[in-house]
Amino acid sequence: MSEIASDVAAPGVCRGRFISFEGIDGAGKSTQIASLCERIRAAGYDVVLTREPGGTPLGEKIRGMLLSDEMTLEAETLLFFAARAEHVAKTIRPALERGAWVISDRFADATYAYQVGGKGLAEEKARSIEDWTLSGFAPDLTVLFDLSPECAAARRGARGAAADRFEREGLDFFSRVRRRYLERASAAPERFLVVDASLAPEAIAAQIAERVSSWL
Repeated sequence: MSEIASDVAAPGVCRGRFISFEGIDGAGKSTQIASLCERIRAAGYDVVLTREPGGTPLGEKIRGMLLSDEMTLEAETLLFFAARAEHVAKTIRPALERGAWVISDRFADATYAYQVGGKGLAEEKARSIEDWTLSGFAPDLTVLFDLSPECAAARRGARGAAADRFEREGLDFFSRVRRRYLERASAAPERFLVVDASLAPEAIAAQIAERVSSWL
């Protein structure tokens, strides 16, 4: 059975929430993450903004390797989960235990989308490592930004920043990533909020605000 993040708070402490944001590179998560953090803080809550890979000093070192160094798919997957295990133990759980909200740019769903869906890792391998490192720990809500690979590529190009080794993948790769994300969302509709990332930012923000309003 999955352990949702809001079950982590210590006795007598108001529960925080753990929300992850997912989507293919270029889907536009960053603007909405900032908007949601502002909304939650305005409601009087402490918010921890974090990311994957990263979120801890060790995780940030691993992030540098993952985004730049060529490696086998198995090594890549293990490094993602190593950073994630550290992230949960050192950043996410402590924040939730004190009643803070945690907003993370990506979490475990990204591994199923990118390594399993995009690169062909056997799903049972990812599941086994996830069970070992996370023991069913999962976000309260995952906001999935759905966008065509073509639109996402145009957005990435417009940013003008140097592409990392994942962003350099082709449209077929991102089509597989998108498909796996949507499969994950379909299998867990109570956890996922799928938003059309081609909509105006205000419309997307309104959908997210409606979903979290009962918690605020």
